[in-house]
Amino acid sequence: MIIEEQARPRYLLALFLLLLSLWTTCAAGSRMVHNFQNNLPAFRFEQDAIPLFSAFFDSSLLWSGLAFALPLILILLAHELGHYFACLYYQLDASLPYFLPVPTFIGTFGAFIRIRSIIYSRTVLFDVGIAGPVAGFVVLLPFLFYGVWMSRASEIAAAGDMVFGTPLVVRFFESIFFPGIAPEKIYLHPMARAAWVGIFATALNLLPIGQLDGGHIIYSLTGRWASRISLAAIIALIPLGYFYPPWWGWAVALYFFGRRHPRIHDETPLNPQRKAFALIGLALFIVCFMVAPLGY
Repeated sequence: MIIEEQARPRYLLALFLLLLSLWTTCAAGSRMVHNFQNNLPAFRFEQDAIPLFSAFFDSSLLWSGLAFALPLILILLAHELGHYFACLYYQLDASLPYFLPVPTFIGTFGAFIRIRSIIYSRTVLFDVGIAGPVAGFVVLLPFLFYGVWMSRASEIAAAGDMVFGTPLVVRFFESIFFPGIAPEKIYLHPMARAAWVGIFATALNLLPIGQLDGGHIIYSLTGRWASRISLAAIIALIPLGYFYPPWWGWAVALYFFGRRHPRIHDETPLNPQRKAFALIGLALFIVCFMVAPLGY
C-alpha cells in the first residue's frame, strides 16, 4: 500500500515497529508451530488465546516462532521495498517501510510506505504501484514451495475455529506435493502459512481501488475512468460479503477512506510494454485472490 504523506520520515520509529512486528509475529508463529508439531488445529480461540499471550514473554517459544515470523516479515518487507526502490529510481521522496504490529494470531496488519513527492506521470505511478506486489510475490514463492513441501495430509487441517482458504497459487503447489488430496485435508506448515498471509496481502493490495496498488495500476491504465472502476470494485465486495463478512467492512472503509487518488500532472498514456506488463498484475491478482480467505 502507498500512502501520500507530507510529514518527514521517522527512521527510529520504522525500526521500532519492525522489531515490534518481529516480536508479535514470533509469538503468533510459536503457537502455529506448536499446533503443527502436535497435529492440533491451526488456531482455536479458547485453547490458544492464553498460550499465545504467554508466548510474548517466553524466549524459547519466540525462537520457535521464527519459522513463521521471518518469512512473513521478509515477504512484507520485499513488497514495500519494491515500492521504495521504485521511488528511489524516480527520485521520489519516500520513507522506509512502517510495519503495523498487532497481538493477534498472525501478529501484524502488514506495512506501508509514505510518499511525500508528487507522482507526476502515469508511467511513474504504474512502476511504483506494480513494483511492490511483484517483489513481494517473487520473495514469497520459495517460502511457499518449501512450506507446502513441509506440510502434511491430515484430517485435522479443516478443524479449529478458523479454516484458511486456498488461492490458486497455493493449490498449484499442493497439487505437486499432494496429488489427489483435497485442499481441506492438507495441513500447511507455518512457513507456508506465512506465505499464505503474503498472498492474501498481495490480493488485497491489487484490488482496483483508489489508494491500493491495484488502484494506482488502474489509474495508470485508464486515467479518469479509474474512479468509476474503483466504485464498481467496492460495490462488488458487497455480494462477496455473503461468503466472507469482513468484505463488508473493507467495502465501507475503502469507500470512505480509500478512493482518493494522488493527482497526476502528466496524463500521457502508458507505453505498450507497460500495458502488457499490467497483465502480470492481473495474473497475480487472479492466483492470489480468495472469495472466502477465512472460514469460521
